[in-house]
Amino acid sequence: MQQHVHLIIDNAADWQPYYPSQSLLTASEYLQSAHLQSRYHVLNLCNDLSYLSTGYYVSLLAEARGQRVMPSVATINDLTNFSHYQLLINTADRSLTKYLQSYDQKSLSLLICFGLCEQPELASFARQIFERYPCPILKVELEFSGRWHINKLTSGALNELNDEQQSFFGNSLDHFSKRVWRKARTRKEYRFDLAILYNPDEAIPTSDKKALAQFIKAAKEADIEAELITANDFNRLLEFDALFIRETTRINHYTYHFAKKAEANGMVVIDHPDSIVKCANKVFLTELLDKHKVATPKTELLLSQSEIDYQAIGERLGYPVVLKIPDGSFSIGVEKAESLEQFKQVAAELFKQSTILLAQEFMKTEYDWRIGVLNNRPIYACQYFMARNHWQIYNHSESSSRGKSGSFATLGVHQAPKDVVRLALQATRLIGDGLYGVDIKQTPKGPVVIEINDNPSIESGVEDKHLGYELYRLIMADFGRRLDEY
Repeated sequence: MQQHVHLIIDNAADWQPYYPSQSLLTASEYLQSAHLQSRYHVLNLCNDLSYLSTGYYVSLLAEARGQRVMPSVATINDLTNFSHYQLLINTADRSLTKYLQSYDQKSLSLLICFGLCEQPELASFARQIFERYPCPILKVELEFSGRWHINKLTSGALNELNDEQQSFFGNSLDHFSKRVWRKARTRKEYRFDLAILYNPDEAIPTSDKKALAQFIKAAKEADIEAELITANDFNRLLEFDALFIRETTRINHYTYHFAKKAEANGMVVIDHPDSIVKCANKVFLTELLDKHKVATPKTELLLSQSEIDYQAIGERLGYPVVLKIPDGSFSIGVEKAESLEQFKQVAAELFKQSTILLAQEFMKTEYDWRIGVLNNRPIYACQYFMARNHWQIYNHSESSSRGKSGSFATLGVHQAPKDVVRLALQATRLIGDGLYGVDIKQTPKGPVVIEINDNPSIESGVEDKHLGYELYRLIMADFGRRLDEY
């Protein structure tokens, strides 16, 4: 869909140094124009953004109208409250550290416009600040008192820029408009735009290239233009109406930052950040499932700072004992201990990665069920068999790709055991209405949930083996429904 942008200023005189624009509105014109379409983007360039000022109300009403606005009310509030604390400089930013080491004064003032800085050496730092506080004009004051820190961070004002700064602002806005606010297309227009976040270099991708192509094709049928984006496109995210994450998610990772930014800007997003939080950490998930009496293997928490009675735990769970780090995926950080001595050894190694571990009873099965669930509806069923001569689906110690994972069988949901499907739905209702993959083992005592994946694998020739293209169409149609409701 073609994107439209409104530039909101206090007075027409503030725009005299720049080229005329049909997108320009004064704040009073904007506030009185309730008929403006919700799909418009708004750049709030008012000079005063303080609480209950005209500039504040521009952002407030833009959000109420369902428009995407920069800065958002949340960003304005964050900048207002910045004086309550000092932000230490990120020492991992080598270019910034190098610049400050050769700087012979105790303070430094910077102007950042749309994530760009007048000092090219500080481009990375400027981008980081803009991503954290997305505001058209930012004024940053750095100060050295034993250690460099950000002493002051405020929104800047158009009417306070000098001639040189006005030129810099104009160039930055032009760069931002071309790179971020998408130009009108000459090809077919679609009602919505979808960003599909993926990592072309991911070792075990959640969707292969063919599957991604099928998603893009199915999106068009749902009147959605889908585009693949990567971690480098964080600043472009607000181009789109929705975000579909197709790479392995983690909380302390840019996938979570993408999801949070999408949520904060009213975008439709799968995986929703709440789903990532609930599913990514096995400690949280174990407590959640246990609280709601969802069947799981017997599990105990091990805390590195507490004295652990390995013998008693081993007797309660029985050998072999499975040990897991809380945020592992694809069988990474999951080990098996066959004896008390090995239990202690494996725990000691895993404690180097996490202060909390899960010890779980071992359930030997030929395969795990994976039930795919979208918006509380089962959409596919797979059997993932254990890797050859291994007790897990993935064997990370195997050098050949052939032996790294086991075989699979894809069935219709109606062919899966009813109690397995019912348990999967019981589990995902606790998480949300997104797309999930529930791993379940069938035992003599009934099915048990092993894991809920907020970002389940959907690969061509595997999960789509039964439904084929219909699987992609189902998922994209759900995005269309969500966007229509929004």
